[in-house]
Amino acid sequence: MGQQITKDYGGEPLYVCCILKGAFVFTADLIRHIDCPIRVDFIRLASYGKNTTSSGEVKITKDVELPFKGCHVLVVEDIVDTGFTLKFLVERLKLHEPESVRICALLDKKARREVEVNVDYIGFDIPDKFVIGYGVDYAEEYRQLPGIYYIESE
Repeated sequence: MGQQITKDYGGEPLYVCCILKGAFVFTADLIRHIDCPIRVDFIRLASYGKNTTSSGEVKITKDVELPFKGCHVLVVEDIVDTGFTLKFLVERLKLHEPESVRICALLDKKARREVEVNVDYIGFDIPDKFVIGYGVDYAEEYRQLPGIYYIESE
């Protein structure tokens, strides 16, 4: 994936926006395989709803700090689910007039998509099951697991 990103950007500088907390492990591994100048920043978003379902309402709890006007932006996400969070973020980032915005996701649950989101780079398409590991958590646990694992719902 890093090689494809390098090829697509042709060595131009890249602003990588990691969505916390779930994408931090993937982002760390990914950027080691991108061969162009990189600046990394972090944003944390919360989607509020009842139980474990997203209401589509997104709140920023930690915003980006580096300027990126005129830059190529690569948003790195752990899982694309309903699409609400990424749609919100991409629209917000575009207000800062970047050269381009692309999305890179470790996991894509297309079966759960509720809004249209173009994911440019996908690690794995996965079924509609709950996953943990490799930065992805359940109640702030299991992020340290070295792989991606399905867990059974209770």
